[in-house]
Amino acid sequence: MRKEIVINVGLTESRAAVVEDGRLVELYIEREDSERIIGNIYKGRVENVLPGMQAAFIDIGIGRNAFLYVDDALALKNGHNDLDEPIEYPKYCTIKDLLHHNQQVMVQVSKEAMGSKGARVVTHISLPGRYLVLMPGVEYVGISRRIFDETERNRLKQLAKKIRPKGMGLIVRTVAVGRSEEDIEADCEFLVNLWTSILEKSPKVNAPALIYKDHNFIYRIVRDLFNRDIDKFVIDSVREYQDTRDLLQRFAPALRNRLYLYHEGPPIFESYGIESQIETVLQRKVPLASGGSLVIDRTEALTSIDVNTGSYVGSTNLADTVLRTNLEAAGEIARQLRLRDIGGIVILDFIDMDNREDEQRVLKRLEEEVRFDRSKINIFGFTNLGLVEITRKKVRQEVSELLHQECPYCYGTGHVLSEAAMAAHIQREVKKMARKDQSDAILVEAHPAVAGMVIGPGGATLRQLEAKVGKTIYLRGQENFHRHDVRYMAGSASELSAQALPVSEGQILELAVESTHTNNPQDGIGRLKGYVVNIEGAGGKVGQRLQVQITKVFRTYAKGRMVAGS
Repeated sequence: MRKEIVINVGLTESRAAVVEDGRLVELYIEREDSERIIGNIYKGRVENVLPGMQAAFIDIGIGRNAFLYVDDALALKNGHNDLDEPIEYPKYCTIKDLLHHNQQVMVQVSKEAMGSKGARVVTHISLPGRYLVLMPGVEYVGISRRIFDETERNRLKQLAKKIRPKGMGLIVRTVAVGRSEEDIEADCEFLVNLWTSILEKSPKVNAPALIYKDHNFIYRIVRDLFNRDIDKFVIDSVREYQDTRDLLQRFAPALRNRLYLYHEGPPIFESYGIESQIETVLQRKVPLASGGSLVIDRTEALTSIDVNTGSYVGSTNLADTVLRTNLEAAGEIARQLRLRDIGGIVILDFIDMDNREDEQRVLKRLEEEVRFDRSKINIFGFTNLGLVEITRKKVRQEVSELLHQECPYCYGTGHVLSEAAMAAHIQREVKKMARKDQSDAILVEAHPAVAGMVIGPGGATLRQLEAKVGKTIYLRGQENFHRHDVRYMAGSASELSAQALPVSEGQILELAVESTHTNNPQDGIGRLKGYVVNIEGAGGKVGQRLQVQITKVFRTYAKGRMVAGS
């Protein structure tokens, strides 16, 4: 498998793509206006201690208080936290035993602020390096779960035990595979010196204050992703390319020959076919190569992924078709989890299978495919309802949240009111407005299709509404309005008439003939800002643009005739 990292550096946004055999599997985005704070270390001040929630809110100086849960604060008292095997803490240990109002405490951001929730922080600090993660106060040695070779795992574990500083813990990262003792020991020394500098700075500042800021975007991509498995690392910025060369010279000189500067041709993400693949992150339906598909729906509590056979009918029998589709779906689900960075609870609805053996084959494929995911994933198997529940650790916003914002019209539902429903809404609002305002006329501006529904066939609906409210009502279509956009104005009939009617008698203008008149096919229909113009004798000129002279103006439409020579 050929693996590449492609970096696009923009003016306000930088993007990093991990590509495997031409397929996008991971996408990282960072913008200047939403700077990442995960990994930053702050000297915070306890604002509130909430015994009922067993948590505290910490002011770290970023505008919104961070959230510290009791399990993430226990390191203050115990001085120990095993990242792989949770400790059984005494039941009497509560948040009030650990923290009090106005207390100053060093914390590290473990999860970005998301939606209405503030950032989540912990008191057990971890400092990632190239080959190791240093955990001050945690006497523990761990090995990355993505190192599968048992001989290498044992070598690295013994090495980590040998170099582990007293009173601290180490986790060996995947990139350490094959590295010498000197390289790993140098990384450990660098991290210990970094921690010493943090300890020296902390007493000199008053909370809330930033003590340590994690490295920039490109540095983190190189540190966390660029290893011997990567065949090519290409970047489209001269400055960042040079900085990356210097960085590699310091801790991975053997990888410098895999670094390339992209400086010609189309934009880098288009050249590598990445831009079009990013569009799939925005789609609810993801096609499978066989003709089946995934349907991904995200809710507040969880994400559901439904598997459909679609056009795939197989070649032998139904059970074979279902199994093949589910096996293919398992691989694509693993890719979509990484690509979209979906976190939390995920429910998978595979196509129903008749036997247990097929279910186990699908689970095995899923487990194999998620092994290389950098986020921790737990797979709980099939439930009695035939669903597979998994959890994936979430520490930052999903990619779709970075690329999307909530629709101000449907608020995420994907549905908006129909034209008929909007017309009925306008009628109710006009009645309400008529009761409160003493003016003799009301002007309503709306999308042309909605305005047409309010007017009704031949203006009948509008006349009925006017009779109800006892006022003159003008409708003005606005092409640039969304179908939910409506603007109301009350005033005298003479004032509003001038605003509502876009044409005047005798005026000559150019109009496109959009259709023939419904009741009189000899005439054509044109529109100006949603206002209908009935063009005499233009029924056979649909699609043409004509010079038209307005002969008569009414509140809901005008009549016109073709100017000689049109």
